[in-house]
Amino acid sequence: MDASAYRMVVSTEKDFVAASAIADRLITDWLAGKRYDTSVLDEGRNTLAPNATLDRDADSGRHGAHTRWRLRESFGGTNGSWETTLTVRAGASGSDARTWVQLDVENRPEIQGRRPTTALKPKLADPLLKELQARDGLADVRPSAAVIEPDDLDEVIEELCDAKRRLPIVVASVPYNAGTDEWTERVVDPAFRQLPGMATLYVLSNEARAAFNREMEFHPVYGGGIRTYLPGVDPAWQSDAQRHPVMSRATIEGNIRRAAGILSTLPRRLAVRAPLPPALDTLPPPRLRPRPAEHGSELARLREENQSLYTYLDESEQEREAQAREISALRHERKEAEDRADDLTVDYDEQYAELQQARRQIRALQARLERAGRYEEAYAPAAEDTGYPGTFAELIDRMGEFEHLVFTGDDKVTRELDDQAVSNWVEMAWDGLLALQDYAEASASGRASGDFRAWCKNPPAGTHPFSPRKAVMKESETVRNNTRWHKERVFPVPHEVDPVGKVFMEAHLKVGSGNTVSPRLHFHDDTPRTGRVYIGYIGPHLTNTQT
Repeated sequence: MDASAYRMVVSTEKDFVAASAIADRLITDWLAGKRYDTSVLDEGRNTLAPNATLDRDADSGRHGAHTRWRLRESFGGTNGSWETTLTVRAGASGSDARTWVQLDVENRPEIQGRRPTTALKPKLADPLLKELQARDGLADVRPSAAVIEPDDLDEVIEELCDAKRRLPIVVASVPYNAGTDEWTERVVDPAFRQLPGMATLYVLSNEARAAFNREMEFHPVYGGGIRTYLPGVDPAWQSDAQRHPVMSRATIEGNIRRAAGILSTLPRRLAVRAPLPPALDTLPPPRLRPRPAEHGSELARLREENQSLYTYLDESEQEREAQAREISALRHERKEAEDRADDLTVDYDEQYAELQQARRQIRALQARLERAGRYEEAYAPAAEDTGYPGTFAELIDRMGEFEHLVFTGDDKVTRELDDQAVSNWVEMAWDGLLALQDYAEASASGRASGDFRAWCKNPPAGTHPFSPRKAVMKESETVRNNTRWHKERVFPVPHEVDPVGKVFMEAHLKVGSGNTVSPRLHFHDDTPRTGRVYIGYIGPHLTNTQT
């Protein structure tokens, strides 16, 4: 299934018969709301309108019971067709005899090569979640966010750490100066509008915030921000925090509609890529046949059946195209994962080599101090003040320390990284700035040959090192040729650098990786003319083929 689809997979403690009856009633009401004829919905194919058919199949054989409804609507032109499938499946017998419910909505383009339209949350989702009392592991999956009060904390923490949960848990915090009800209605509900069915939703009240953040020491959420907690969260592991992205209040309030789209991206991708529960994964595909004509001549019957077979053939071709797109996307994701693994391996090798070199140098310096009789200095603990800024806000405030670097970007974007940052991102950015300062000073005086990456490969003695693998001097052809992506990388510079007052800054440093933020530092090297390197952007990874 393409990542543009909507998928809801939940369980209910209601038995299969009761869940199927509820689903049947709700889908009939939903179809009636679309003004389709629902007077008779039999097994097999039901023609609801000239552009709409409903396939219904059920089975209670040895592989387990299921009921399935599949609505196909064709709107022609660029809209293509839409397919909505609702499945109720009996769970395994024994202690885990849950009933599973799956709702899929997917666009099928009729124009060759056209990308599917992103499916929004269907109106059918909310009543299904409510009436089936849907669950994911220990958590209730509701059609809207529930408020976390102090008495709820133990239960919510247990849900976050539940090894059996499949869905993300998205927690919105309330700013100090706002009321929970007002903030939820004005900000959280619009930001969460696409998430029901794909995530468990909470609003963290002001009364519960301090205790929640103490429990989630390395994974906090505060100040009106929203955090997405993926399955497998470990509150005691600091490095795990980078897997669970945070969205700041400024980003949300700046454009709630855009924020809602960003918040839904990761849960949507997880929903369509995560393996289905065994009960749903073993569900046989529908085997529908044309319904025999009840009236008319034998010739009319054959013509009707022939037309039905052509329709099934068209649908099969659309299904194959969708599968081909999914296979292509999966191959692309696998290649990206392999590339990232290769990069991590190389980074690890480089870091290990640097660590070993540092250890050798320390041992040599300690030996020199010993020979000089300065034993206490040789083994005294290192000073705690490393000179690094503690936050991105402090980093921006200290940019004046660099004589040959000029920050021309939006400092608000950089400061917002503090709401989402992993512990070493600030240090990595500062290391990059120190190396850029050394390079710019040397380049301005004619002592540097080549660009910044070449400098990093062989830094002169006494200068600050920076991994050349984290210095990228050119964007891909895809990014350069994409008008919108190119425009994202155009940042201000003084008019003495460019008469227009802005330039395309494709050179950048990889400040961090591992989650959806993956910050980057974009710069323009103008040392041959003005003796300066201009920093146009320090913020979340800009759009490319992998974001």
